[in-house]
Amino acid sequence: MTFDPILGSSPLIQIHTVAACIAFLLGPVVILRKRRDRVHRIMGTVWVAAMLATAVTALGIFELRIIGPFSPIHALSGLVGLMLWRGVRAIRAGRVVAHGRIMAQLYIWSMGIAGLFTLLPGRRMHQVLMGDAGWPGFALAAAAFAIGAYVLWSAQPREVGVRLA
Repeated sequence: MTFDPILGSSPLIQIHTVAACIAFLLGPVVILRKRRDRVHRIMGTVWVAAMLATAVTALGIFELRIIGPFSPIHALSGLVGLMLWRGVRAIRAGRVVAHGRIMAQLYIWSMGIAGLFTLLPGRRMHQVLMGDAGWPGFALAAAAFAIGAYVLWSAQPREVGVRLA
């Protein structure tokens, strides 16, 4: 593991990486924590801020160009902002189950799927975390993602007849 690919990057990429790492590490703690108290609210607020910082900084990164200077990550940034708003709105309205499901989905899709794309061989984070592991390292990360997503999604409470509008 070497941080050289990040340390040699622009300040925007460094901020993006730190925010994404905070969101990635804090997310499961907030989602799986059994007690919903002041500590949960504080950690959740930090997680929302880290997610928002990750999304906003991603808007300024143009290394993967698919449609002009843009990539699907730029669209994901807008979706992250929308889902953060929906999740906060749900809890403020007292819709606890909807809040939990929205935030768990947001974590799985944004941190998991987007995170997997950053771990593709040849990308900066692949070099940081896996060095020369290549495709076997990516396959291991994908398997870990699948297991983690299953655990996080299975931990969400279910209510029959609840609509997640």
